[in-house]
Amino acid sequence: MAAQDTGLSGLAERYAAALFALADERGQLDNVATDLGRLQILIGTSADLRALLRSPVLSRVDQARALAAVLERLGINPIVKNLAGLMAKNRRLFALERTITAYRERLARHRGEVAAEVISAIPLKPEHLQAVRDSVKRVVGRDVTLDAKVDPTLIGGLIVKVGSRMLDNSLRTKLQNLELALKGT
Repeated sequence: MAAQDTGLSGLAERYAAALFALADERGQLDNVATDLGRLQILIGTSADLRALLRSPVLSRVDQARALAAVLERLGINPIVKNLAGLMAKNRRLFALERTITAYRERLARHRGEVAAEVISAIPLKPEHLQAVRDSVKRVVGRDVTLDAKVDPTLIGGLIVKVGSRMLDNSLRTKLQNLELALKGT
């Protein structure tokens, strides 16, 4: 499993590096990051879109056509559309989420920021994201770029990851810890 994750990370990093270079060359770093963020939120909240990205049953053409329609409807930047089309053509859409994360991490390093990931049970409102960003900034002492994801299995609370550090304040983990404590008595 670890080798598979490493391969996926390497693949995603290569796509992210190419996307970053192209966006930088065209002066579109922020526009691409904004659109990737919107796409990432949609992937996190749409089971149908996640299924489309991971489906081995759909042909390359069908995946590309369906994703192109979604991206067109969202008004996504042509650079991002081209990346998605290339990934569909190469049967690499399964790596799109990791590519988005890798791009955002690369952009954060470019800006001298720290990349952090926040996972919540429901999409966070902008003011809540700002509160998390401010809290992480106080801890790490640098500007923070947040990568917000949604995982309904958390039930409630948050998981915040910054580099190798993780704060898991989710209700799911608290319930698991309570279950373990009760079993121990």
